[in-house]
Amino acid sequence: MSNNIDFKALWQQQPVIEPDMKDLMNRLHQFKQSNIRRLIKTNILLIATSLFIGFIWYYYQPQFITTKMGIVITVLAMVIFLLVYNRMLALFNKIDNTSDNTHYLQNLILIKGKQRFLQHTMMNVYFIMLMAGISLYMYEYTSRMTMTAGIITYAVTLAWILFNWFYLRPKVVKKQQAKLDDLISKFEGINKQILDS
Repeated sequence: MSNNIDFKALWQQQPVIEPDMKDLMNRLHQFKQSNIRRLIKTNILLIATSLFIGFIWYYYQPQFITTKMGIVITVLAMVIFLLVYNRMLALFNKIDNTSDNTHYLQNLILIKGKQRFLQHTMMNVYFIMLMAGISLYMYEYTSRMTMTAGIITYAVTLAWILFNWFYLRPKVVKKQQAKLDDLISKFEGINKQILDS
């Protein structure tokens, strides 16, 4: 009895499951549309929040300079984030305006790099500025509270920001990266099959 098993030959005999190109293009289109919808929702939400903050400044006329600085820093954080995030729209629009698999793959890899910068560097800048702005803004109002109430107010607010920063953000980032990595690997597989044939 021979123990010489040719694993390479067995592996090559397995049927290769080629991804359905129509299904892959549908997934690519869905990826594009969901990212554009997310971009639009983010714009609406952050612009509405900035306008509301501006209304608060106008209507309530804060007295402390820290409150005004907090408002400016908070709105500035949102504006900076939106300026960088809105650059992604051009990349999403280019994603399926080509007929070449190599270009699909190149666009997806470019999006992945930009998305990584946005999700890590820009989100960190955004959360730091937001935390600083809210902390400064709250000082005027918490200074009128008892010490205990002020500490509780700051603790709850900062805990919510940190929960978003360290728990919710990483989950969303991981989910978005998984979708993008899956698309990239599918297009890499197709390109490899084309080159091998």
